[in-house]
Amino acid sequence: MASNGVLLLLTFIHISIGHAGFINVEVRAENVGKYGQQSLLECVYKPSEEAEDGQLIWVHWKKEGGEDILFFHKGDTTAESRYSFAEPSWNTTNRNVSLLITKTSVKDEGEYTCEMETERGHGMKETRLRVTAKYNKPAIKFDPRTRTLICESDSGYPEGQLRWFEEFGTEWTKSAQMEANKTESGLFNLSSKMTLKDGSTFSSYTCKVFNVSGGKEEEATYPVPEAVKKARAQEKEVDHTTKVVAPLLVIGSLIVGLLLLMLLLYKRRSQRDHQRVDTSDSPVEQGEDQSCPDSPA
Repeated sequence: MASNGVLLLLTFIHISIGHAGFINVEVRAENVGKYGQQSLLECVYKPSEEAEDGQLIWVHWKKEGGEDILFFHKGDTTAESRYSFAEPSWNTTNRNVSLLITKTSVKDEGEYTCEMETERGHGMKETRLRVTAKYNKPAIKFDPRTRTLICESDSGYPEGQLRWFEEFGTEWTKSAQMEANKTESGLFNLSSKMTLKDGSTFSSYTCKVFNVSGGKEEEATYPVPEAVKKARAQEKEVDHTTKVVAPLLVIGSLIVGLLLLMLLLYKRRSQRDHQRVDTSDSPVEQGEDQSCPDSPA
């Protein structure tokens, strides 16, 4: 009798252990949610074919570093604001315990845990929510004092990038300076400044906003005013004239200086030659006067 009791106990333990791990929890590794809209974190549990259907006892949804945001226990559901089950009713054919988040914010981004207990066992899986927000169409303005183009795009997430292109498609981003400011809501405002170079004659510039994945979201084109183009053309012409005239002035000055030096040397040589002639003529005249005899009486 005792041996039969031990056998029955071992059989019960074997059956309990065999049924304990039969819950298969399926989640999507990463879910993408849009800022301000609804986000869905999928989680479905499936018992194995060997196990009998078991009633759901409790479900926990947790966010990394926080407390339970949604809790179901024997028919009662407790949830934080903006969180609910995507399908609040379950039966033998519908075992979807996915989490629905309304008015998704940047703070909702992170790791989540879907955990549950049924009459046939326990299951748990982790999933991640990635939040995105599309940047608004850029706005471009021009500061004539500094000849600087300013491009601004706001309310995007994660941090993106503003890039500049001229009318033929060549990129000029290296000539610009960009700033990204994070707002209280977690969204980013982008600003980029590009000063027009001297001699530039492009008729338009395009500012494009790219997301963190490198995809273009929006763009805007700024036509350069005719007055600015004319001013730049005149400056270019003046600069070209200066580059041509300046060397000529230098060469002309050198030539004039050389001529003056030659003239000065010539005058000095002429003066020395004249002095030599005067010195050589003077003794001869004196000698002639001394050798001349008195006239005969």
